[in-house]
Amino acid sequence: MGGPAGGKKYMGWWGHMGGPTQRGVVTYILSPFEQRAFAGAAHNAVFNTARRVSSQIPYVGAAFGFGYLIYYEASKRHAYLTSKAGIAAEGGSH
Repeated sequence: MGGPAGGKKYMGWWGHMGGPTQRGVVTYILSPFEQRAFAGAAHNAVFNTARRVSSQIPYVGAAFGFGYLIYYEASKRHAYLTSKAGIAAEGGSH
């Protein structure tokens, strides 16, 4: 009926059937490093953020301290100038 009977012959597992190789089939493979692109991202983000913030503390702290000193001295001067002694010392009248 249509050719010789080939019988039951093992042809191999998927991809290795024993036939001619296929042309024009492109396969892509990810490396293990690309498969877990965000592996440890949350852990590294926490410690990297802490490191970066702590490296900026001297600069931000100095600016904050200088600004607070200006605020404190201005508040003290304002309280003095609005007091009875300050008004009398500056020669003003209320």
